[in-house]
Amino acid sequence: MPGIEKLPLEETLEDSPQTRSLLGVFEEDAAAMSSYCSKLYKAMHRIYDAQNELSAATHLTSRLLKEYDKQCFPLGRDDEVMSSTLQQFAKVIDELSSCHAVLSTQLADAMMFPITQFKERDLKEILTLKEVFQISSDDHDTAVNRYSRLSKRKDNDKIRAEAVEDVYTSRKKQHQTMMHYFCSLNTLQYKKKTALLEPLLGYMQAQISFFKLGSENLSQQWEDFLATIGTSVQNVRREMEEEGGRMQQTIEQMERSCDLLYAPCDPDPLQSPVCRNLTQKQGYLYIRSKTGLVSTSWERQYFFTQGGNLMQQGRAEVAGGLVTDLDNASVMAVDSDDRRFCFQITSFDGKKVVTLQAESRKDCEEWIATINNISRRIYLSENAEELAARVNQSAIEAVTPSPSFQQRHDSMRPASKSRVGRTGSISSMGSEPSPALSVLSLDALVAPETPIQFDIISPVSEENAPHGKTASQAGRRSNPFGESGDKAAEDSEDSILHQLFIVRFLGSMEVKSTESPDVIPETMRQILAARAIHNIFRMTESHLLVTCDCLKLIDPQTQVTRLRFPLSSVLQSSSHQDNKRLFGFILYSDGGHADGRAVCYILESNDDGEKICDSIGLAKQIALHSALDRKAAEKRKEQDKAKEKQQEELSKQRQIEKDLEEQSRLIAASSRPANSAGADGNFVVLSNSQSEDSDAGGEEGKKKDESDA
Repeated sequence: MPGIEKLPLEETLEDSPQTRSLLGVFEEDAAAMSSYCSKLYKAMHRIYDAQNELSAATHLTSRLLKEYDKQCFPLGRDDEVMSSTLQQFAKVIDELSSCHAVLSTQLADAMMFPITQFKERDLKEILTLKEVFQISSDDHDTAVNRYSRLSKRKDNDKIRAEAVEDVYTSRKKQHQTMMHYFCSLNTLQYKKKTALLEPLLGYMQAQISFFKLGSENLSQQWEDFLATIGTSVQNVRREMEEEGGRMQQTIEQMERSCDLLYAPCDPDPLQSPVCRNLTQKQGYLYIRSKTGLVSTSWERQYFFTQGGNLMQQGRAEVAGGLVTDLDNASVMAVDSDDRRFCFQITSFDGKKVVTLQAESRKDCEEWIATINNISRRIYLSENAEELAARVNQSAIEAVTPSPSFQQRHDSMRPASKSRVGRTGSISSMGSEPSPALSVLSLDALVAPETPIQFDIISPVSEENAPHGKTASQAGRRSNPFGESGDKAAEDSEDSILHQLFIVRFLGSMEVKSTESPDVIPETMRQILAARAIHNIFRMTESHLLVTCDCLKLIDPQTQVTRLRFPLSSVLQSSSHQDNKRLFGFILYSDGGHADGRAVCYILESNDDGEKICDSIGLAKQIALHSALDRKAAEKRKEQDKAKEKQQEELSKQRQIEKDLEEQSRLIAASSRPANSAGADGNFVVLSNSQSEDSDAGGEEGKKKDESDA
């Protein structure tokens, strides 16, 4: 006999669409079997009715033959040969009638009874369990929906307790009903073989017994064949009994082990801790979708990860559909007004955002950890779970400081020269660390007990605001993100380099050393370790604009500048050695040039972090050349202004000399005798300016005569 198809009892609690789809196949098979069994039952019942009719007819024939002598025939009344012959026939037919009666009894016991039991008991039991399972499944969905709609406010513990108890009861009932339903369907696969073979076996054995008197050879052949069939039926029946016992044991074990999983609330962390090493996960989640301009709805779907994709599938669907691509995607826990345990997935380009709700906090954290592992493409490695475990374990162990920074880096990276050379692309230090850096302690790099900032806060405050504001500046609305629109516009228009990157802010903290190339890796280690320990998965996504004047973190939705860093304050930048998507840069804080305070910012990009560091280095080089060109242009302008000033002074001096000559001529003309003009009868007509000059010259002449006298 070929293998028996069975429904897996272990997947009844998860109740995945694959299990429902397989259940649909078994239900379809059971329905087809029920239809076929009804037709076969009718056919066999006709055989049984015909055999009963034949037995009755044979007995009636035998009785009529025996009553031949009692008949009063007008002719041939004394025919003894006919009478004796008919008596012999009556005797034989009477024996045949007895055989037919025995055959009818055998058909009723061996043929009709098994198929009647299968039709009336087993198939009806399947239909009854199907209805009970459907009712329990609907009750479970109703209880889960009611529990999911509970508010986050803890003002009515009684309603919450009733909802939890309702979910527990309905889930337990559904699980138990589903297991018994699966067990009956699995048993049906065995019974349908016996239900078809046993009636045929009984029919053939009854027929052989009936014809055994006259067909010894034929009966011997059928007996061998039927003996083989009988042995097979007994083996199937024995296997069915053993499988039924094993399934019953499995049901009992699963009822004991799954009792804690019926409740939707978080289990005991000691008994069921959060697993952060998963690279694939599946289960039911609620997805939020828009139904109008401002209204939203939540729909319960089955979600599963397939490679680097997140898929969803409804119960009535055969295959799942793509929700979003998880490669380079970001995921974080979010707060919802009407739902708990929500998290949000943002695609790598930031164009698609999916909001989902898990059933418990443990489930929510496992989904976030799984999507983070898939986003890092850990699933592409051979031992994905081991690699994810090492990454998470290293993040947790990283919070314990090592005795020496050099010992820690000797264990984490094979070669430090390439790392130092990469970091020194922007820093003013050399490409190789000094011998003193090899024994540099942790406190020499990062300030001890320094708080870590996990969210973006604008550095612009009232203390740093300029005091000398004009009336127009005082009346202008201040930007809460510290953005000055005019200056930002000028920077964007005058800058030669414009490069935009999609980044996510991981954290920032104050550092003590600004020249060491190991400051940024150490800051990355502490920030990632702190996020892993405190379960901080939320990251603020921004657009990083690199120009020749500054670095800007811009809100992708409102286009408001969140942070602005002058390029001159950026001291160094570098990327992570293993995870190239991580990068950071160090810059002076407010008043940092005076007291030496510096802050290291750590970000995660969708692209390679080295490209961003190269872009910052290129911007600094362009800014340096621009500054040199600007100084040269200013020097040329100063020289041109000096020349123009010298030319103006020369022209003024010449004009003064010309005016002096004109005044001398006018003075000389006014000092002549008055009759000289009247002698000829001619008058000298002067212009207004000349007359004024002559008057002035005359007064000066009088003053001179008085001084001489």
